[in-house]
Amino acid sequence: MAERYDLIVENGMFLLPWGEAEARIGVRGGRVVTLDARGEAERTIDAGGLHVLPGLIDPHVHFRDSGVAELPDVETLETGTRGAVLGGITAIFDMPNTRTPATDAASIAAKRESVAGRAWCDVGLYVGATKQNAEQLGGLEAEPGVCAIKVFAGSSTGNLLVEDDASIERVMRSGRRRIAFHSEDEFRLQERRKLFSLGQPYSKHAEWRDPECAALGTRRIMALARKTGRPAHILHVSTAEELDYLRDFRDVASVEVLVNHLTQVAPDAYDRLGAYAVMNPPIREARHAEAAWRAIADGLVDTIGSDHAPHPRSAKEKPWPETAAGLTGVQTLVPVMLDQVHRGRLSLARLVDLMAAGPARIYGAVGKGRIAAGYDADFTIVDLKQRRVIEQAWLASPCGWSPFVGERVAGWPVMTVVRGLVAMREDEILGAPSGRPLTFRN
Repeated sequence: MAERYDLIVENGMFLLPWGEAEARIGVRGGRVVTLDARGEAERTIDAGGLHVLPGLIDPHVHFRDSGVAELPDVETLETGTRGAVLGGITAIFDMPNTRTPATDAASIAAKRESVAGRAWCDVGLYVGATKQNAEQLGGLEAEPGVCAIKVFAGSSTGNLLVEDDASIERVMRSGRRRIAFHSEDEFRLQERRKLFSLGQPYSKHAEWRDPECAALGTRRIMALARKTGRPAHILHVSTAEELDYLRDFRDVASVEVLVNHLTQVAPDAYDRLGAYAVMNPPIREARHAEAAWRAIADGLVDTIGSDHAPHPRSAKEKPWPETAAGLTGVQTLVPVMLDQVHRGRLSLARLVDLMAAGPARIYGAVGKGRIAAGYDADFTIVDLKQRRVIEQAWLASPCGWSPFVGERVAGWPVMTVVRGLVAMREDEILGAPSGRPLTFRN
């Protein structure tokens, strides 16, 4: 008797762990059963002329939704994940700096329990480190749905800050999983803040939070990682100096870069976008972007994220340095990176490594990151030949802006499949929110 499946995906070019190949994917119960389906299915996706990637992951978003009854700042889990699946993302990892921060078991549970019926894709949650909860972090990182501890060693949006070496070491000695760091040096930031005044050009943001702020923060964290033996994932690495330094710490370090630091450079970004180029760490000069591309080519970079951080226009358009730091990006991440494939900056296989296999490996996401038997049936199906302009009307975020609006890209996500369910097809959201909290290896 022929096998029966819930879903068969056929006729496309599949990005399998060992490279591009033809396949006929059989799915049952939300998981891949076989890469060589011989039977029939209730539903079939004909991917002829398209590339089928493992479900792509954005491991760095700020949806600002704490999961409790409070007015959202701008975004909600529903609108944020709606944007994610419209952009071809099948899972996101959400940061803890919400109005009610995710820093204890109760706040983590509130966020986790809010996923059902609201999230369009699967969700991982960071727990925020504080000086007060340092000794509890070993237990908190084992809570269901938690992808990692997040440490803000340099101040950014929100009130989570662990800036001194003694406190960071306390955090690193509590638990054993990889810790994600915002690694700017807070002491240098505060000292340099005195050099600037209200109303100066937005480009001053990159002078204030200069390369040494980031490099010094990363050097301090690497010293503590070696001292404690605790692995550290350095988020949004933005300088050539950091990337060169981190090559000697692969035993304890992994590396994230952001799409912004790869594709936008100073001073052009500040000239074109003004406040809508302000983020932490800042967009920097071309030499840093070129260093990031070399690090991708060398295999130093493990993950790429968007650092999606929506703010209302009223907050973004305040005079510097009062403007809100942070840029949107979860919905535009895949189109912009596919365009980089088209430009020859990286291969499609390397994109998959950075945006699917990499996040799954670094964070220990169970069942994610590859198309293989037993893994979740998450697929990002893309048309590499499609040319589009990123339009504001396409964006799901209520903030209504993106630094990438107006850009022409080659390559576009045409279907997002989450555990065998089609969440997006040709820019249309389908069905109901079916996202779940992810499971991580402890």
